Amino acid sequence: MTNKERYRRFCTIADDLPLWVQDWYLDACCDDGIWEVALVLKQEEVIASLPYFVKQRAGFRYITMPPFVKTMGPYLAPKHRSLKEQHLLYDRLIQQLPKVDGFKQNFHPSITNWLPFYWNDYQQTTYYTYQFDDLSDLDAIKQNANRSIKRNIRKAAQLLAVDLKLSAEEFYTVNTWSFQRQGVQMPYSEAQFLRLDAALAKHKARQIFCARDVAGQIHSAAYLVWDKQCAYYLFSGDHPDLRKSGSGIFLLWEAIKYTREVLGLNCFDFEGSIIQRLESLRVQFGAKQVPYFYLWKYHSKWYRFVDNKLGKK
Repeated sequence: MTNKERYRRFCTIADDLPLWVQDWYLDACCDDGIWEVALVLKQEEVIASLPYFVKQRAGFRYITMPPFVKTMGPYLAPKHRSLKEQHLLYDRLIQQLPKVDGFKQNFHPSITNWLPFYWNDYQQTTYYTYQFDDLSDLDAIKQNANRSIKRNIRKAAQLLAVDLKLSAEEFYTVNTWSFQRQGVQMPYSEAQFLRLDAALAKHKARQIFCARDVAGQIHSAAYLVWDKQCAYYLFSGDHPDLRKSGSGIFLLWEAIKYTREVLGLNCFDFEGSIIQRLESLRVQFGAKQVPYFYLWKYHSKWYRFVDNKLGKK
C-alpha cells in the first residue's frame, strides 16, 4: 500500500483533520502539480502525516501551497501530541520530504510548535486569520460588533433577501466582479473553481449565499465551506454599482448564523486577511486574531534568486 493509499484511509477516520488536507479536497485542487504525503506509522497505524504539493516550473521543482488550500502542515493523531512526540514525529516527517529546490507552506493555526523545522534550517514568519471560536450566543456577537456593522446588517435586511440556490457558474461570475473592480487578474479559472465546487458539493461541504433585491438583482454572493470543526468564508463577490446596500456585511452575518444554526459548528473563520482594509472589517465584527506560521526553506541558491526576484511567497 502506498503512502497516499494509507492516507486516504486515514482521512476517513481522523475526525479533526482540517478540510484543506482531506484527500478529496487535495485531489480537486492540485491540477497544476501533484500532491503526496509523508507518513509515520506505528503498527501499520498512521500517527503522523504531512501532505505536500509539488510543482515543476522553469526547471525548478519545489513544494508550495496548492490553489484554494489555505493551510497544510503536519498533523498528529490525538494520542501522540505531547511536546516530546511532536519533536520526534515532526523530524521523521521532515526527513521524508523529497529533494526539491524549495519548500513553502502555511501551517494550520493549531500548529504552535515549529522548532523541529527550525532545527532543520527552515525559516518562519507569522500570518493571521480571524475567527469566532464560540458561536453559542449569536445575539452577543451581533451586539459586540461595532455600530457600522450593525447598521449595514439592518439596512441590507430591509432591502434584500437571501437566496441559497445560486449556481456555481453564477457565483463565479459574481466572484469575478470584485477582482475586475480592483483591476486585479482573476487568480483561478472557472474550470478550476467548478472542479473544486463539484468536490465540495459531493461531500456536502459548501453553501452558496446570494443577496438579491426585489427586482432580482444580485448585490453580493458568498461561498462558505466547512469541516467537522469550523466553517470558512472562502470566496465572495459584490456588484460594483450596488455595494452601498451593505449586502457584503449582510451575507457575512448570514454565513455566521448558518454556521451555528444549520451546521451546528462553534467556529467561524473569516480566512484572513493581513491586508489592512480587510483586517479592519474582521476587527469591526469582533473576531479574534489567530496566528499561523508560514515556513520556507531554499535548497537551491538559484531558486532563491529567481523566487526573490519575482517576489513570490
